[in-house]
Amino acid sequence: MPANSRTAEQVRVEIEEERERLAEAVDRLGEATAVGPKLRSNLPLAGAAALAAGFLVAGGIGATARLVFRRGREGTRRARLGRFTFVDRG
Repeated sequence: MPANSRTAEQVRVEIEEERERLAEAVDRLGEATAVGPKLRSNLPLAGAAALAAGFLVAGGIGATARLVFRRGREGTRRARLGRFTFVDRG
């Protein structure tokens, strides 16, 4: 005799209802985690973000700073006057 007052048929019905609820929850979770459609709708923004991340990872900031604020590679010092720099290439 079962310890509770439910019949076997009631348990089967409850299990089937729970399966349906679980299947619906899995479908909702799949829709919520679908990255493809969200990415396609924001493709230009995602491309720009990927480009910026690649630039940073590749050391683009350091390379750009070295190009803009170039220092003498031979160890010679440059003369500076305010924001202007004089280079001795002799």
